[in-house]
Amino acid sequence: MSDSQKMSFTTQNRLIIFGLVLSTLLIMAIAIFATVNIQKNLNESYQNFGQVISKILAIESVEITKGVPKQEAFHILKTHSDSILKSHQDIVFIEFRDNKGKVIYKAVNKSNSNETRSNISVSSPMVNVLTNENMGSVTIGLSGSIVGKVSSTTRASILFVFVIVWLVFAFVILINTYLITRELRILHDGVKRISSGEFGYKIEGKDVSDEVQELFDAFNDMSARLNIYEEQNIEQLTLERNKLEAVLLSIANGVVVCDNNDKVVLVNNHAKELLELEGDQLLNTNIQNYVDTEGEYCFNEKIEEYKKLSMEEKSSKPITFNITIDGRILKSIISPMLTRNNDYVGYIIVLIDVTREIEMDQMKSQFISNVSHELRTPVTVLRSYIDTLYNYGDEFDEKTKKEFIETLNTEIIRLNRMVNDILDFSRLDSNAKIEKSENDISKLVDDCVSQVEILLKEHNLKIEVEKDDDIPLLMFNYDAISRALINYLSNAIKYAPQDSTIKVRLYKEPENNQVTVTVRDEGIGIAPEYQKKIFDRFFRVENKTHSVKGTGLGLHLVKTTIEKHHLGHVFVVSQPDHGSTFGFSLPIDLSLVEGVQDENFV
Repeated sequence: MSDSQKMSFTTQNRLIIFGLVLSTLLIMAIAIFATVNIQKNLNESYQNFGQVISKILAIESVEITKGVPKQEAFHILKTHSDSILKSHQDIVFIEFRDNKGKVIYKAVNKSNSNETRSNISVSSPMVNVLTNENMGSVTIGLSGSIVGKVSSTTRASILFVFVIVWLVFAFVILINTYLITRELRILHDGVKRISSGEFGYKIEGKDVSDEVQELFDAFNDMSARLNIYEEQNIEQLTLERNKLEAVLLSIANGVVVCDNNDKVVLVNNHAKELLELEGDQLLNTNIQNYVDTEGEYCFNEKIEEYKKLSMEEKSSKPITFNITIDGRILKSIISPMLTRNNDYVGYIIVLIDVTREIEMDQMKSQFISNVSHELRTPVTVLRSYIDTLYNYGDEFDEKTKKEFIETLNTEIIRLNRMVNDILDFSRLDSNAKIEKSENDISKLVDDCVSQVEILLKEHNLKIEVEKDDDIPLLMFNYDAISRALINYLSNAIKYAPQDSTIKVRLYKEPENNQVTVTVRDEGIGIAPEYQKKIFDRFFRVENKTHSVKGTGLGLHLVKTTIEKHHLGHVFVVSQPDHGSTFGFSLPIDLSLVEGVQDENFV
């Protein structure tokens, strides 16, 4: 009960007690008043009774002693008095006096011999009716025992009636109070059920007053309305919750929702994939108990740090950290979850797979280092050779000068290639469109092979070209595709062993609407784990066999040229120690694939 209910209940008890006390005093006052009146009337009646007896005795005494000698009259009075005393226990004494007031005879009731017990004394004159002569008087003493008995009986009866009336009155009050409090208890129980959310609860009122029945009906109507409102509200809330869950479940990033007790209440599909969870494995568990692939409680420390922050700090500066799950790096962001009224109800952990971004950053750093190193080498060689020729050129013979000039030309070509790679990377990775025209891919293959003949001689290599007949004209940018094929050929020359043969093949696949160009070398090959990354930007296979320096952009530029700008695709087939085959395919009919782009292109 609340304080107000306790106060109300105490006041009700006080009113009941006050009513009982007031009714008791009223009944007592009525009883006392009735007793006093009855006692007064009894005394008056008893007095009259004594007066009547004395008058009768006086008349009888005159009659029985009329004309009788004095001595005999004495005996007659004595006998008559004694007989009266014996028959009337309430008469204490009878006293006869002459007309001079002298006591003639006094008879005393032996059972009431003590005169002090006479409460009432009544005297009547003895008068001869015929002669009107006053012959004396008769005095009777009454004990008043009858009055006492009647008074006692009357008081007992009044007390009994008083007790009965008081008990009935109290019983009625208590019954009435019980009935009222019973109705209040029924109503109180109904209110408690409503306050606990049991909307729709009805009060069954039986044998109650019309006013209370109206109150119960109003309560039932209110309960029914609340039930309808709750059902509508729950339906709306369920709809909104389902919408929210659908949004969270469909978010591309991983989302883990926790309540303010760190218990996981929702995990979207992407989060399950990133955290390698099965089904509802993480639901209703403590997020701090999650263990990564290295056996570490990867969320524990950061969540404890987050919980120590103030609400302002949580809202303004979410905690960001990285965790590693099976080789993947996940960026984790912890931010608070608030209601519309800014009540804190938990927090959300957003998981973003940043493995590729971090690898790209590492590749970029490596690229910058490689480019710096690669550019420094030709620049240093060029500066040294030019400085030597400038200062000591007159001392060299023609053969030596020619060797210097060849070296300078080689370094310039190398420097030019690296600069072109960087420029091509910037241009091809942008959204700028490359102009295409109808060209002969067979002629392009011949031109590219001719351009690398010098390099073939330097490495003592041979090249074989195999082409299908009737290769159709294709829509492509001649220079861009030339650079892509030259890149394939240059890489094959770099990694092919001495005295080996490089095979170039051009063939069409009408069933696939494409023409394919492949370049095969007999080099060291590429391990399977590197083949998926070989076309990534800045990626280079660096080991004891792949020691050729470069920017790591060449094959990525080929992929960008072929897939992004020509809607074709690139591929590699390789086996360690058995050589590699690099190739690309271009669509024969570009209109059939326009608007379609390889979704795996990065």
